[in-house]
Amino acid sequence: YSWIHLANTLCFCLLQMDANDCHDPPKYWTIHGLWPDRAEDCNRTWHFNVTEIKDLLSDMRHYWPDVLHSSLNRTQFWKHEWDKHGTCAATLEVLNSQKKYFGKALELYQHIDLNGCLLKAGIKPSSSYYKMTAIKEALTRFYGVTPKIQCIPPEEGEKAQTIGQIEFCFTKELQLVNCAALEGESNPLQAHLKLGNSELSVCNDTLPTYYPSEVQ
Repeated sequence: YSWIHLANTLCFCLLQMDANDCHDPPKYWTIHGLWPDRAEDCNRTWHFNVTEIKDLLSDMRHYWPDVLHSSLNRTQFWKHEWDKHGTCAATLEVLNSQKKYFGKALELYQHIDLNGCLLKAGIKPSSSYYKMTAIKEALTRFYGVTPKIQCIPPEEGEKAQTIGQIEFCFTKELQLVNCAALEGESNPLQAHLKLGNSELSVCNDTLPTYYPSEVQ
């Protein structure tokens, strides 16, 4: 594979059929996942073991929370990400253990500091709308690369899309690169990111964009 993707999610609970499944959603950008752009050489017998990341648990619960499952340790989301993406990414030496995989994702997330970047650019949760081009320009100016910005399309009778996920792309050496956000590009995570019948998709540059102040 050529790229590693780090997805930062804001409105995870907005994307669910039943809002009652959502538990204390954070009001800041969190990690959704770290995955290679093609799932090759995955080891399906390499099972998730939370004790291997016990030193990371405090940061994991804060920056990579599972808002959909109310169990005390909330490890189901991390298990899914490891089983589906971590075992594939582990072909890289820098990601070749559970501690390295989750630890590097946390490190990349904190280095990017998406919450701080958007705030510095004057882009913050609001009841008014933003232009998608302004959000893109701010991110590209700050990071020097173009991330992939995904939105929930407008619901029937509405005019604005809702920003939901910002994905950063890295080389295998974990250097930031432009994301190839091609129309119709398959996203390995889209299948379970739905709001009713709508899926996250690459944001439309011409639609007003809502950056919600309250994640429901």
